[in-house]
Amino acid sequence: MKNLMKTALAAGVTAAVMATSAATAADLKFAPGEGDFNWASYDEVKKVDLSGEQLTIFGPWLGPDQEVVESVLAYFAEATGADVKYSGSDSFEQQIMIDAEAGSAPNVAVFPQPGLAADMAKRGFLTPLAEDTGDWIRENYSAGQSWVDLGTYADGDGKDNLYGFFYKVDVKSLVWYSPENFEDAGYEIPTTMEDLKALTDQIVEDGGTPWCIGLGSGGATGWPATDWVEDMMLRTQPADVYDQWVANEIPFTDERVVAAIDEFGAFARNDKYVAGGAGVVASTDFRDSPKGLFSSPPQCYMHRQASFIPAFFPEGTEMGEDANFFYFPAYAGKDLGSPVLGAGTLFAITKDSPAAQEFVKFLRSPIAHEVWMAQTGFLTPHKGANTAMYSSDTLRGLGEILLGATTFRFDGSDLMPGGVGAGSFWTGMVDYAGGKPADEVAKGIQDSWDALK
Repeated sequence: MKNLMKTALAAGVTAAVMATSAATAADLKFAPGEGDFNWASYDEVKKVDLSGEQLTIFGPWLGPDQEVVESVLAYFAEATGADVKYSGSDSFEQQIMIDAEAGSAPNVAVFPQPGLAADMAKRGFLTPLAEDTGDWIRENYSAGQSWVDLGTYADGDGKDNLYGFFYKVDVKSLVWYSPENFEDAGYEIPTTMEDLKALTDQIVEDGGTPWCIGLGSGGATGWPATDWVEDMMLRTQPADVYDQWVANEIPFTDERVVAAIDEFGAFARNDKYVAGGAGVVASTDFRDSPKGLFSSPPQCYMHRQASFIPAFFPEGTEMGEDANFFYFPAYAGKDLGSPVLGAGTLFAITKDSPAAQEFVKFLRSPIAHEVWMAQTGFLTPHKGANTAMYSSDTLRGLGEILLGATTFRFDGSDLMPGGVGAGSFWTGMVDYAGGKPADEVAKGIQDSWDALK
């Protein structure tokens, strides 16, 4: 879910919340040597002696997420002897900049998205990662070059350096469905975009409705459509074109961007394709839109949405039985590989120290990934982590989609200026869903971006 969307859902919570605690050996969640964890990688971490050194880490996680990340940090603390202290805040983006400007930054900061990290690198607040980090990522992460690109920013002199190490990823390129409905109708999971479009037409021919789509989200209405467009950009154009679009090096009015908007419209603006007809797409709340999958008879057969959407499925829905997902496929005829759209957190050094450098190296170890995989809410592109350690088949399936990616790109609207990515892009997509031509919508969005320059 988009970071700004999270804020919208949490409307009314305005006070900053911060919690700090230390990771200690007593907090080890899984006993070393037990289970199918990669304990050899943990033994390698134990060769590093950081006794007497303190490591401060600041990030966005509070509550249950904080407890889980601290369970991972405890292994670094136990192995190295470092005194590790984690602080979490729901005002991370504001606080990390304040701390950096005051000269009181933590050793390591956990950024929810690359934009702020890039800004801080340009201002000299980040330390480049070890020289071999990029080569390690290319070799050990699926779509490795993508992760290097996403963590590389220009410094104050315009020189590019690798500053960000991605750890804990979310997947958005998903289609949700009811296995029972597919089985009853004799439908198979499509593996190409061509097959997905053919299935869409087949469902209509059989008298059904293929899709449930909803853009409603209060003050954030429209954002689900931006995910559709971003996925379509990655499925119709090379990744470098996507990057140019997100950076506005090519305008919204570029014919390739307009075509991607119309790719979304091919699904969302066809009355036969959408439950309730195209006219209700903009007004249907995104949280309610997947419920049509579970009605009898089904109001729809498919719903494209990110990995968080099961939180809004009807109570008692069993994943794997009542609901499942498949990869939102690429075009076989365009030879663009298997792109995945998503989000994730990146770790960067904001106050250099030997402990900070060693901690980033620790994040390379399979054990640093497997400890969180074995709990909840964690996906990784690390090819060396044991997928058997995922705590559920759902997470394992999501992880396999991530491992199968040939390209990964971050949610584009989160990287655009707020007035566009969380403003005119949202409202423009609502206008488009209502029937406004794609080229006119694109011009309005581009005009708003130009006004910010």
